[in-house]
Amino acid sequence: MSVKTYSGGCLCGAIRFEAKAPAARPHTCSCRMCQRHTGGLTLAWVEFPRDAVTWTGKAGKPATYRSSPYSSRAFCKTCGTSLGAIDDKPVVGLLLGVFDKPAAALRPTAHSFRSTRPKWWHVETDIA
Repeated sequence: MSVKTYSGGCLCGAIRFEAKAPAARPHTCSCRMCQRHTGGLTLAWVEFPRDAVTWTGKAGKPATYRSSPYSSRAFCKTCGTSLGAIDDKPVVGLLLGVFDKPAAALRPTAHSFRSTRPKWWHVETDIA
């Protein structure tokens, strides 16, 4: 059985990655830390074991900012793209928006920190 490999990177291309399945805990989050990290009200994550993620771009590993006692937020120091989080436990959480092709297998199945999502935050219609 072949192992699925997902790829992605930042806006300028300096940070690139390959992440090998299995992915875990695909979810959306509306916590204040995630909101400030990305500028979005809600974001979508998926986690991979640290040894399943390889940083392949010319800049190597992303820059990090220690955001909590257990995790650091990852970003490109050139273009500022938020990439995800590198936890102290051997987990890398990657934002779905940085994948080249966000596959259906990475679709979020849960939402965390619903209480900090603004009450008005929902989509009523599509923009054509």
